[in-house]
Amino acid sequence: MQFPPHHLAALSQVLRLGSFDAAASALLVTPSAISQRIKALEDQVGSALVRRGPPCTGTEAGMRIAKHAEDIGLLEAQLTRELALDADQTHARLKVAVNADSLATWFIEAMASVDGVLFDLVIDDQDHSADWLKRGEVSAAITANDKAVTGCDTHALGAFQYVACASPAYMQRWFPEGVTTKAAAQAPCLVFNAKDALQRRWLEVNVGPGLSPPAHFLPSTQGFVDAAVAGIGWGMNPLEFVRPFIQKGKLVPLLPDTELQIPLTWQVSRVMAPALTDVTRAVLTAGRRHLVQL
Repeated sequence: MQFPPHHLAALSQVLRLGSFDAAASALLVTPSAISQRIKALEDQVGSALVRRGPPCTGTEAGMRIAKHAEDIGLLEAQLTRELALDADQTHARLKVAVNADSLATWFIEAMASVDGVLFDLVIDDQDHSADWLKRGEVSAAITANDKAVTGCDTHALGAFQYVACASPAYMQRWFPEGVTTKAAAQAPCLVFNAKDALQRRWLEVNVGPGLSPPAHFLPSTQGFVDAAVAGIGWGMNPLEFVRPFIQKGKLVPLLPDTELQIPLTWQVSRVMAPALTDVTRAVLTAGRRHLVQL
């Protein structure tokens, strides 16, 4: 089955911008033309592709077809480069799943090293980002699993070092006699979201199994640090990110020499790998510069 390029473009813009009007402005056509193109594409596929908003979102089929359109753009951009064509073309769009801590510490450096690509980032826990690849919704992902997703190439990046830390005032209040099992079960911690298992993993290794302390849910890398400095709770933070706060005495480790090392990998769709050579090179360079090499 072949999809008309202008139909694919309409679908991609609607799902990216969230409305038919915005898609029409981006493509320099009328909203009616966008509606007709989506309707024709849905008739061709035989199912709904867009959940009318606001904002408009894609059905499972719609997301897959929009991803197909992005892949075509990346492959066309690669061909243009290889043939040294001077064609005036728009930037290719690349959808990547990345964990928030990588984005906050080193991934933007990789993005800045790549020309001609517009990044569409999906933020998810490193233990779950591979699921986006399995569903075919992204072309590449930063994962904590070195087992290659079927159809993907895997490149080791290095390891994040996470340190359990809190403010000195927090330590005096909740751990005056040290990080005991009883105190750890009562002291509030910080959790990024329901997928974040780093705090529980650290407790199991260093304090005791089965602990479930009260938790603040705070889905922000910077917010994690700010909350820890403010004495709201303790949390697992990237050592590279909080080292200045530790050096200034604003944060202290809960226990010395108990960092968790979380190895990260860059996984990229094998079909798209040739078109993403520059991106892969930039990600590996930046990641290996900032992460601990095992």
